[in-house]
Amino acid sequence: MKKINIGILGFGTIGSAVYELINVNHDMIEKRLGLDLHVSAICDVSPNIEHPLLVRDARDVINNPAIEVVVEAIGGEKPALSFILAAIKKGKHVVTSNKEVMALNGDKIFSAARKNNVSINFEAAVGGGIPIIGPLSHDLLANNLTEIYGIVNGTTNYILSKMTKEGTEFEAALEEARKMGYAEANPKKDIEGYDSSYKAAILASVAFNSQIDWKNVYFEGIEKITQEDISYAKEIGYIIKLLAVAKKYEKECEVRVHPTLISQEHPLASVSGPMNAIYVKGDMVGELMFYGQGAGGLPTASAVVADIINCYNVQCPISNFQFRKLKVKPIDEIESRYYIRLTVPDKHGVLAGISKAFADQKVSISNVVQKETIGKIATIVIIIHQAKEANLRKAIARLEKLSVVKDVCNVIRVGL
Repeated sequence: MKKINIGILGFGTIGSAVYELINVNHDMIEKRLGLDLHVSAICDVSPNIEHPLLVRDARDVINNPAIEVVVEAIGGEKPALSFILAAIKKGKHVVTSNKEVMALNGDKIFSAARKNNVSINFEAAVGGGIPIIGPLSHDLLANNLTEIYGIVNGTTNYILSKMTKEGTEFEAALEEARKMGYAEANPKKDIEGYDSSYKAAILASVAFNSQIDWKNVYFEGIEKITQEDISYAKEIGYIIKLLAVAKKYEKECEVRVHPTLISQEHPLASVSGPMNAIYVKGDMVGELMFYGQGAGGLPTASAVVADIINCYNVQCPISNFQFRKLKVKPIDEIESRYYIRLTVPDKHGVLAGISKAFADQKVSISNVVQKETIGKIATIVIIIHQAKEANLRKAIARLEKLSVVKDVCNVIRVGL
């Protein structure tokens, strides 16, 4: 029987759930694996938290010679990064659920872990309780993974699901997400795409065995999505989701996050509420989809505790990987189809001017539909054939200067 002494940094939703899971399932884990998981110390600076194991200084956990594994559940880049590096320097394995610190500082953390011969495990940083980092880094090692994309933020998926199923406007759906506990008081990192972009960088790094600099990840959020967009997309057989997308080519890759119109027949279209789903393509295994609760204390704690166990059971820890350099394509070089919603005066000659603006930039129109007219203003929805982003942006810039275009209301990518 091996006893593993654990220190927890941060005793909020995730840290407290890790402690609860270890207590509730301690005997089962011990019987299955012969591991006695024991929480030796908990650090949190909040004056509202009390616990018999509580200390107020992280150094009391990091410098404790009996503690072998440090669980970082603070979140954010600072002070989490300094605590992680200090724990590694002390020769302790580290488990973290912190997507931001891993996306922004993964290379530095991996290098320190290799130097000190310890593991850094971060399954819970992407997808909450969904096992995805483990499969990408171990179970699918025999595959050349070429694509990975999915819904990786429960807050935005809940909002878009409410808008799609109930006709709720964005602000009302966001307020409901707050009431349900799916959105923070300040949801900026979720709705503006930051959270998903961190996760996209991590997924691409692991799947493609490459160093992906988060600064090169293009991202958009869902704050511009309106009920009009939801309704018009539905009419043409699509549903709008915020997707993290990563594709690998021979010498470069795409890594991006943005709202996307996906076919109502695609498996990701049925992923609703706060659930997450991640789609993976490998040359040998084909297509796989990982689905489940992408957030929440206990689902995330499930991944954290699995990582604690993996510190002692995994034969090829991810910290031993030597990530290669892989260029991330700028968004201007990426090609896609597009949905564009415009408002224009309801008069003759409007479409001719719009068509010329696209044609001049070698952007081909697939379909044009005139929607409702309010007063003398009409809404037009345009679907664009596959086009380079740079050309599309030039065309949009031309449209915005046309006297026959009142407003370019939204531009959303179509398809995967």
